[in-house]
Amino acid sequence: MIWKNKIAILLICFVSCKKDSKTQLKDMSKERLNSNTGYYSTKHLIECEELMMLQTASNIKIIDFRKPKVFLKEHIVNAINIWRTDIEDNSLSYKGIMASRSKIEALFSRLGIKQEDELIIYDDSGACDSSRLWWLLKNYGFHNVKILNGGFTEWKRKKGGLTSNFIKYDASNFKFPFKKNMSLYASLEDIKSLIIDENTILLDTRNEDEFSGKRQKKGSSRSGHIPNSTLLDWAHAVDFNTTKKFKSYKDLLDLYQLKGITKEKEIYVYCHSGVRSAHTAFVLTELLGYKNVKNYDGSWIEWSFNKDLPVQQDTITTIFK
Repeated sequence: MIWKNKIAILLICFVSCKKDSKTQLKDMSKERLNSNTGYYSTKHLIECEELMMLQTASNIKIIDFRKPKVFLKEHIVNAINIWRTDIEDNSLSYKGIMASRSKIEALFSRLGIKQEDELIIYDDSGACDSSRLWWLLKNYGFHNVKILNGGFTEWKRKKGGLTSNFIKYDASNFKFPFKKNMSLYASLEDIKSLIIDENTILLDTRNEDEFSGKRQKKGSSRSGHIPNSTLLDWAHAVDFNTTKKFKSYKDLLDLYQLKGITKEKEIYVYCHSGVRSAHTAFVLTELLGYKNVKNYDGSWIEWSFNKDLPVQQDTITTIFK
């Protein structure tokens, strides 16, 4: 009987130690939310220390969202590479529109990503690019996504594992959930029909030179901004001079509220191609808890392409390639 009791004890210990890594990830996120961040939610945010503990788990896929040539030089161990051009619709006369469900499903299947996987996305641009992929996936009903706070910069600072080798997973048959969730999405028609009043804000998240029309970035057909827009550069939400991590809850809330961007208002964000504005959508909805935020997918590239739509300019333009 003694040996049977010992076996039973060993089995109990084994089962306890085999706690699913996804559950660990959720537990740590809850603990972190309750202890020190103060953010409205950390459901879609992960710190480097957490990833170091979980990066070899079978249900974790790490996405390096940087240009392929940068990825090949050095990246986080076990990361696979995706870039903006992989998730864009290339059938249009202008760039930047998000790719179809079927295109993303084919991409993920080719990369070996499965429906049950937890995706950890990082970049080296203050989570700007990562936020675009987060936003796209959320629109298509896929929520198992976390952004690495501080990205590649913070990972290197914490001496996380790096390599120039790349991993290849067996192909999968990835499918999005049947139901979409387009609550964060705004189309050209949505923006055209907007009535800007004290309850609605059209927020331009580009820099001052782009907003004024002094600078015209490649891909756009005209310079300036959509009439009645409010300017607030997305980059002010990140500690760019140090960690490239998101600023504190208080600093972020002060940043937006001082511009009159408050929680009870309906907010439509845009930038050059919907990437920087996706970052602002992440900050407002996930970190601050705003409920009425939509990101204009086509942003300035699409708006400026349509010559019948009005623009405002404040200065002489220099075109930047």
